[in-house]
Amino acid sequence: MAYQFESRIRYSEVGEDKKLTLPGLINYFQDCSTFQSEELGGGLDVLRARGRAWVLAYWQITVNRLPELGESVVTETWPYDFRGFFGERNFRMKDHKGGTLACAASIWIYLDVNTGHPCRVDDDVFALYEPLLEERLPMEKCMRKIPVPEESVEEEPFPVMKSHLDTNHHVNNGQYISMAQEYLPKDFAVERIRVEYKKQAVLHDEVFPLVHREEGLCTVSLCDRERKPYAVVELKEMRKSAL
Repeated sequence: MAYQFESRIRYSEVGEDKKLTLPGLINYFQDCSTFQSEELGGGLDVLRARGRAWVLAYWQITVNRLPELGESVVTETWPYDFRGFFGERNFRMKDHKGGTLACAASIWIYLDVNTGHPCRVDDDVFALYEPLLEERLPMEKCMRKIPVPEESVEEEPFPVMKSHLDTNHHVNNGQYISMAQEYLPKDFAVERIRVEYKKQAVLHDEVFPLVHREEGLCTVSLCDRERKPYAVVELKEMRKSAL
């Protein structure tokens, strides 16, 4: 059974168009899985005490419609697979009629924070989630690896700030999407987001964006000084007929 929580879209979560922002949508999804883990007894403090963390490796998010200011929504999540040090999880946001506003598939890595290496999911952690496994959402199947076009344009670099960080002292997953959005053409309505996370950026690191734009697609590689990506973000434009 999916874990869920209800909410209304707040003014602090919307953009100029009075609709939930993409980073706001990511926050709802991340909050939902965090709430579930906390209630199951496998939350942040428990993981920190044993030197473990769940680190996001890949997002694939489909947006049908972004909810508007004051709209009631239900956000839900459930795991659908565990293998080795990987965990996979779906997310969905629904309107008050049960229609799907947005949904996501995600891949997470169970990490030993002391060594920085992935480790096999602990048996007691697996036991928390195994009874909750459900079928994967029938989303479009995409390759996890996102190609970076060679003809990308390098934009002005910028530093990682304190406001970018999460409880693991790394740049928060959603922040990479916020960074990539800065390079979208005007009036580019996003239908699909894919993010491949390569390595963690920390405070005072410098980010060098490499941006490739083509018809209906924008790929932003957020890189270190050696132009090796922290994360690659691919944003696909919504068809005009769907707007």
